[in-house]
Amino acid sequence: MKSFNKTLIAVAVALTSTQTLAAGFQLNSQSATGIGRAFAGDAVIADNASVLSRNPAAMALFDTSAFSAGLTMADVQVDVKDVSFKEGAVHLGSIDDAGTTKIIPNVYFIHPVNDKVAVGFAAFSNYGTGTDTSSLSNKPVVPFDLLGNTEVTTVNFNASVSYRINDMVSVGVGLDAIYGEGVLTRDMGNQALVDVEADGWGLGGIVGATFELNENNRLGLSYRLSPTINVEGDIKAAGKMHESLDVPLADIFQFAGFHQITSNFAVHYTAQFTQWGNFEEITLINSAGNQALKEYKWKDSWLFSYGGTYTINDQFTVRAGFMHDQGVVNELSSLSMPDSDRTWYTAGLSYHINPKHTVDFGIALVKGEEVDLVEKSLIVGPVNATTKSGAMYYSVQYSYQF
Repeated sequence: MKSFNKTLIAVAVALTSTQTLAAGFQLNSQSATGIGRAFAGDAVIADNASVLSRNPAAMALFDTSAFSAGLTMADVQVDVKDVSFKEGAVHLGSIDDAGTTKIIPNVYFIHPVNDKVAVGFAAFSNYGTGTDTSSLSNKPVVPFDLLGNTEVTTVNFNASVSYRINDMVSVGVGLDAIYGEGVLTRDMGNQALVDVEADGWGLGGIVGATFELNENNRLGLSYRLSPTINVEGDIKAAGKMHESLDVPLADIFQFAGFHQITSNFAVHYTAQFTQWGNFEEITLINSAGNQALKEYKWKDSWLFSYGGTYTINDQFTVRAGFMHDQGVVNELSSLSMPDSDRTWYTAGLSYHINPKHTVDFGIALVKGEEVDLVEKSLIVGPVNATTKSGAMYYSVQYSYQF
């Protein structure tokens, strides 16, 4: 059983590793319905069990058990252009596509115990990133300390419970067991400056509330407390081995609204605050004292999304959304985790096979801004580059109402 569990985790991590195209290394890929409406209102719409990824209190909106599972394919384009140092005297070239295509899975189950209490279980990912700039190491002297492979991946295993206080107010709480894995390599010729392959667990949680103003209007709030994950494994930096690494994850607060305007048309929205100001550094942990492996000093960010849903008939529902996602880079830029403001344009379709079975499809075009950055190398001094990211997301999901 232990070997089987490790295999499941390894498969999940392999599927979730990608440059994420959200603020910092935050993921927005938890469901096909969410992608189709740019995750607008996702903490309170509760049209399938994937609402568990955003707000445990929304489980109180279900009268019967619900199951959802899906896959999202992220086709990511990351361009790193005009990398140079010594005030432009030395050019390292460009990478036309440092991104990859990955499959990101999710699964959810909600069960109402009675008319007051519901429980739910889920597996999904909120964080993950990956960039590889090692192909720029094409000269005898380059910023070896900045160029290489960087990956951070997480899988969130969640158990939640909700309680209906009255006809208007419900609350919920959940426990997150988060598995994290990190890979970081920086090579200078045949010498490894940094060589990290480590994994570990952290415990976090989420609290939420829903407010049903009437049958056509409701609001949702949630706050997710994300831990600092301590990972252990093979950790080599600064010429010696280290015990472990601390990788902080950001807390997430969101407010969502849903309003059924007519019998066929609804509007919904989300404002989300992510506390990336906590992500100051990745820290080497040692009995002799801790030290920073890499400083980032990011800033907090906001995400705003707006969407609409139109029910064509008993079989088909369509949706669309728009999202603006703020970047997190502040004073320190990074080639390993490039970031910028992003705009999402999304659309989705639900096919209701019958009242119990539904298949959902979502698609998103993500456009990032072009950013000129400067990152200081301990080997060659300031390094200049221009980065730009974009993506297409394709998602499919199956939902069943028992």
